Amino acid sequence: MLEPTKESITIDFVEIRFRIPKNHLEEAKKAMAGLGAQEAAESVPWRAVFPHFDAGVALRGARKREGLTQKQLAGLIGISQAHISEMEHGKRPIGKEMAKRLAKVLQVDYRVFL
Repeated sequence: MLEPTKESITIDFVEIRFRIPKNHLEEAKKAMAGLGAQEAAESVPWRAVFPHFDAGVALRGARKREGLTQKQLAGLIGISQAHISEMEHGKRPIGKEMAKRLAKVLQVDYRVFL
């Protein structure tokens, strides 16, 4: 007969950021520590973690997630299918305005494509 396993108790944490005056820093740290808060490690810029990030791959992934062909996406944003293909293959840059148009249709933040 198997022994009952012990359930591990986990505490979920969320990371939050505040801007406060410097002269209240220690007071804020003490108050947060009283609530069980822990200081988070320094964050790392996302490009340092993903140095080979490819906006074209992100575009292709978002398009496929929405179940759209290149031709369908092109029709929705008013450009040619060839332009979508060129953006997905890194042959055509995705500018800020185009990123915003794509993001609206693909339901993602436009900065993913920049």
